[in-house]
Amino acid sequence: MTETAPERINGHTEPQVALLKFAPEPAPPVDDVPSTLTETIIDVVENAEPRPVDPPNPGAEPGSWLAEKQAYLAEAPPVVPTFLRSAAEFVDATRWTISYYAHVTAFHALRVPVYLARLLLRAPRGAGRLLVRWGKWVADTEARPVEAKAAASADIEAWLSLSREHSRRVRPRRIASIAVATATGITSLVSTFLVPGWTLTAAIAAAALLGVNGKKSDGKPLITRYVATNVLRRLDSTEVFDALAAIGIEGKKGRKGVEFASEVMRDGPGWRAEVDLPPGIEATAVLEKRAALAAAMRRPISTVWPEADRTAHPGRLVLWVAQRDPAKAGRKLWPLMREGQADVYEPLPYGFDPRGNLVEITLMYSNLLVGGIPGSGKTSCALAIVLGVALDPTAELWIYELKGSGDLDAVKPICHRYVSGDEDEDLEAALAGMRSGIAEYQRRAAFIRGLPASEVPEGRKVTRALAEKYPDQQLGPRVIVIDEVQELFTHPDYKEEAAALATRLIKKARAYGIILILLTQNPDAPSLPTSVSSSVGTRLCLAVMDWRANNNVLGTSAYERGLRATDISIDEQGTGILARGREGITVRAAFIKQTEAEDIAKRALALRTAAGTLSGQSVGAQVEELDVETVVDHLRVIWPDGVESVHSHRLVDALARFRPDLYKPWTEMDAAAASTALSAALKPFKVSTRQLTIRDCCGGAKGLRWADIPPAEDSE
Repeated sequence: MTETAPERINGHTEPQVALLKFAPEPAPPVDDVPSTLTETIIDVVENAEPRPVDPPNPGAEPGSWLAEKQAYLAEAPPVVPTFLRSAAEFVDATRWTISYYAHVTAFHALRVPVYLARLLLRAPRGAGRLLVRWGKWVADTEARPVEAKAAASADIEAWLSLSREHSRRVRPRRIASIAVATATGITSLVSTFLVPGWTLTAAIAAAALLGVNGKKSDGKPLITRYVATNVLRRLDSTEVFDALAAIGIEGKKGRKGVEFASEVMRDGPGWRAEVDLPPGIEATAVLEKRAALAAAMRRPISTVWPEADRTAHPGRLVLWVAQRDPAKAGRKLWPLMREGQADVYEPLPYGFDPRGNLVEITLMYSNLLVGGIPGSGKTSCALAIVLGVALDPTAELWIYELKGSGDLDAVKPICHRYVSGDEDEDLEAALAGMRSGIAEYQRRAAFIRGLPASEVPEGRKVTRALAEKYPDQQLGPRVIVIDEVQELFTHPDYKEEAAALATRLIKKARAYGIILILLTQNPDAPSLPTSVSSSVGTRLCLAVMDWRANNNVLGTSAYERGLRATDISIDEQGTGILARGREGITVRAAFIKQTEAEDIAKRALALRTAAGTLSGQSVGAQVEELDVETVVDHLRVIWPDGVESVHSHRLVDALARFRPDLYKPWTEMDAAAASTALSAALKPFKVSTRQLTIRDCCGGAKGLRWADIPPAEDSE
């Protein structure tokens, strides 16, 4: 039976939830009630009071002994130091310690002659001071004031006692001094004739010891001290609090403020602070004010690196501050500088982050866009990437350096195709290289499409296992590098085709091992078509001048997310933001000199010679840049969006602008002849022109409908 409920329970006139639930009563006979039905009885507690929403705290009472121990255990430092728990950190710490003391030892060993000269110059002063002290000791001058006081007071007994004591102490000192002086003089005289070398050495050593006693009163140190002007002070919590408050990041009155998620700790060549910002403030708010934060901390901007820790929550800020200005740090060698080979299927060593950690770059199944203003270090980036590819004997390099400066000439001997120049013929060669890339990915796609699923368990794409199993298919990576690609994208005759080819390669060829790398020193909108910049998977933005160029390279809203290459100085050559997706890190390309690049390329040439993978220009062969695109493919590219029908003469004009090498002769014909040429070119594909009347254009004429053009194969 259900009891009567109070008038209102938790704000409701009728109970909305069951407060008590009893077990159902025994089921009635089968013939009375169906077996699938059960009865639930709800019992509402009379005079029920509202209950607290938060669960009770199971912890110990605050202030008790157990609470203190629990708090300690929650924040207790590790029993074993970090560098002893990690083999990599232990090796790094050991290497650093050895290199540090080796450098200090070498530094001072080189300056030993200077230190000795300083001691010899101080020797006369030291000898004088020593003689004065010796004379005072022999004469027992410290007792003179006592004797004088006894004599002045006419205390004869005291004076006689002091005089006898003085004589007792002075006489042995005089005898010892004469004996030592005589023995030293005789020994020195004899040694001068018998062992002059040892005597001179001993004399210099004695003079040096006297020089130690001859320290100048001005306090100038004998040992040269190294003053590291770019080593900064230690980071502490007070500095972090004050700096965040200075840029407006602090808790409002009555609300929680900035809190530390862990203690400030050493992290590589600097310090790391993990900070929870006030509620409602995201870490990107600090990233947007990095320059202001560095100014508040009175530190160089190149030493202050805030970033968001999205694995915790959007309000977690990780602030890393370098102990030494990375811009003034010494060069770190590229890992493959002297030995080893690379694997394009795996991440390639590229450069180093501000902490000095190695940063790798992934090219396989991706593409790369590099942008930055002139002088920002694009050549350093290109060398680090291209040399990594060169050290993989299975990778085929096609390089089009459209500046003509020869910055990448070091790898020319191992390239399948190498072009350097900024003339129209060089631009046409780059277009031909991209067309050949499309033909190659279509060939590979057709082959892989015919394989059983058991041979492509990771999806229908090129893998190293597949390339090794079918060597006759030549499925190794093909890397197409186009430096100064803006020359193509801004050329009046080639820009449309260049954008279409690059977009197609980026979107469809990556799964088949065709990798496109584009580099530009003019990352504005005309130089980077939207279809290209929005499709690239991996982006590297060097120093740029404004947010528009920043977003053109790194993607829409990158500047608002705190990925700001505008904060990078042009003096920090090779430094940029490497992004894949929405996340990015700051990285400095490993600096490789041209002479070093030539040595690395020679090693790459030896690897390819031994593997038998040299091809194309590297073996003196004529490179055939295949072009399997047809007039139907070109019509799909130049066809205006949303238009159902177009006259033939307009299509001929568009084709001539898109591929002047193929269709420009048609423009020299009259309209009827050009229309006939287009119709003849389409006949093998069973596409026919027809009489069309287009009121918005120019009445009736021969033309095509979009529906007549066969669709592209989805398998591409």
